[in-house]
Amino acid sequence: MAEVIILPDEYWVFDFTKGPQEDFECPFAYQIGRYDEVRPGMYTHELFGGDRDLHVGIDIGAPVGEPVHAFSPGVVFSMGINPEDGSYGPTIIIQHEINGKPIWALYGHLSMESLEMVEQGMAVEEGQIIGTVGDKAVNGGWPPHLHFQLSWEAPECNDMPGVVARRDRDWALEKYPDPRMVLGPLY
Repeated sequence: MAEVIILPDEYWVFDFTKGPQEDFECPFAYQIGRYDEVRPGMYTHELFGGDRDLHVGIDIGAPVGEPVHAFSPGVVFSMGINPEDGSYGPTIIIQHEINGKPIWALYGHLSMESLEMVEQGMAVEEGQIIGTVGDKAVNGGWPPHLHFQLSWEAPECNDMPGVVARRDRDWALEKYPDPRMVLGPLY
């Protein structure tokens, strides 16, 4: 399986369990935000309803314009813009297979140009560039990064909840498995 973002040997792994650290400046250009991590105080946008703070994807911080690759062969399931404050902005979902079983991967917080790089129904190859990391002006208002998330169930629209309420942890982790199953041991 291909890396979705080609990481250097050294990168930062965030610990958001203590909430936002506004005065912290990361010493690395690339970073990881963990899966199954409670992130208090980070999701204050109306979109999150005041109680969703359990992260069910992996964030890969990278410079704006960094290429984003398909982790394996697949077919573009959906694409579009999730425009709400705090959402993904440009988003592509690709249907892949793992051991013969379908799985859907959300690639979120992309650049607007990413939506011109693929089209719905298009077959993609492992390692193919399917987009690039978007900037804060288009990606829902977040520092530049890729939100990568897997789902065992086909999404109803071009979206998946990247964070859920803590009370929903059990079903969410079953539906949205740990992305390290395809990304490898990032942390």
